[in-house]
Amino acid sequence: MSDARKKDGGRRRWIKWLVIAPLALLLLVQLYFFLNICWWVDHNPGMTSFMREQQAALREKNPNANIQQLWVPYARISNNLKRAIIASEDANFSEHDGVDWDALQKAYEKNSQKHKVVRGGSTITQQLAKNLFLSGSRSYLRKGQELVITYMLEAVMDKERIFEIYLNVVEFGTGIFGAEAAARHYYGVSAANLGAAQAAKLAVMLPNPRFFDKHRDSGYLARRTGVILHRMGAAELP
Repeated sequence: MSDARKKDGGRRRWIKWLVIAPLALLLLVQLYFFLNICWWVDHNPGMTSFMREQQAALREKNPNANIQQLWVPYARISNNLKRAIIASEDANFSEHDGVDWDALQKAYEKNSQKHKVVRGGSTITQQLAKNLFLSGSRSYLRKGQELVITYMLEAVMDKERIFEIYLNVVEFGTGIFGAEAAARHYYGVSAANLGAAQAAKLAVMLPNPRFFDKHRDSGYLARRTGVILHRMGAAELP
């Protein structure tokens, strides 16, 4: 074999591996996500990606800082909070397959107008996918990975389990994660004893919890809380 043919063969092998290696890595990452999700069907997650990110940020100022989170079963979380979050975040949660395509279309149109990602159109399942594994950054690449994880969650878990995990890991304020920690932090009660108005206010805080943790008397927060209170009765629980 001539030197030219050997060099050509070597280049082809390198090109082949440059294609195969990233694909293999991508598949391994997806397998990692999927195996974790299968385990969480009947085991509770520990620290999520969002929790680790927030704890690291807190420890930059205080090396001893820790997030606040306490897992409670689905039945020990007030139905007021469940209804409020569904009314505020994802009215069709019990019906869709994890993605609300109409909401995504509206988000895409809004982002196109602003020439940047300013709205996500995320369902509760999508938010959980992001919180469990991803970061708070906004990009279409991250959104694509979020969709893959979303469909994994919907394929493996029922809606109640998805919602139970969400309620226990979602961020409610600076270092505050989950319904129990939020109820204690803001109202000094357990998640089981949240009243309707308290639950509605917590639900309204979710899109920007750290901001509202510092601005609890915001006029917008009060107005939106009233809206969600009126919608809660129509919210369908899984």
